[in-house]
Amino acid sequence: MILAGDIGGTKTVLALLARESSGSLTIIKEATYPSQSFLKFDDILADFLPADVTVTSACFGVAGPVVSQRCQTTNLPWVLDTEALKITLVASRVKLLNDLEAMALGMLQLPEQELIELNPKAQPQTGNIAVIAAGTGLGEAILYWDGKKHHPMATEGGHSDFAAQNATQDLLLTYLRKIYPEHVSYERILSGIGFSHLYDFFCDQGLAPTCSSLLDINSGLDRNAVISKLGVEGEDAVCVAVVRLFVALYGAETGNLALKSLATGGVFIGGGIGAKILPAMQDGNFIRAFKAKGRFLALLDNISVKLSLNPRTPLLGAIHYFDD
Repeated sequence: MILAGDIGGTKTVLALLARESSGSLTIIKEATYPSQSFLKFDDILADFLPADVTVTSACFGVAGPVVSQRCQTTNLPWVLDTEALKITLVASRVKLLNDLEAMALGMLQLPEQELIELNPKAQPQTGNIAVIAAGTGLGEAILYWDGKKHHPMATEGGHSDFAAQNATQDLLLTYLRKIYPEHVSYERILSGIGFSHLYDFFCDQGLAPTCSSLLDINSGLDRNAVISKLGVEGEDAVCVAVVRLFVALYGAETGNLALKSLATGGVFIGGGIGAKILPAMQDGNFIRAFKAKGRFLALLDNISVKLSLNPRTPLLGAIHYFDD
């Protein structure tokens, strides 16, 4: 049996698969767990795996840096180690991938109908591919092109310094430094919590009135989800401004990653947020910010930028890791 997993700060998805004689894979079992409800990953494995199953290989995409096949998860108090997992699973082939590394591999498995092109000037080209995903955190990865195939490369680029591009963003950076005096990274903005940070910034600066809908929200509801929903649907002026700024910053950082990786082969956008605010991602604001790189506009002008509609992309990457 093949065990694959997508381990994130919010949820963990596991799948158990069998390979048929034809070579195709059949899902035997799949389950989703709330990550924060478990003290360690082994507790999820114990609940998920049937007692009589023999795991021949396992691959997990993990939200955090994987160094020497060991990972301290970024938004969870978990430590995952390949050698320890081999003992737990009684399996000789176990691999930990950064979650964006797994997502990058999964993107290569997606059919065109599960991808939406955001650049109307896109032209097919070969070369490196950049992968970016805003969700619980901000993940970034690269698919290096060796002339024959793509190889995934993990990064922690989502934690790089936030770079302000205009007067409003200068004010935003100053505001965020009060909250995060040691370091303001892109992840502080381009993630779920980013909507609240941007909303509070607009209100703090007196740039927009407080949204009455947010004043009445019960503590059990997701404030970030409400802000993004009201913004996309145009129901509140400050939430509209928040989503517009979020999309512009997302486009700018995606352009940064495309330049750093020389992603002539294109860009893939994953994560849960992009698909949820799809109308705002498609209105032209994102792609304008993506291309706004001065002398390098010509380089970015024709690069394909595709947004994935498949939330299982990291799991797909983990499933197919050992295929090669």
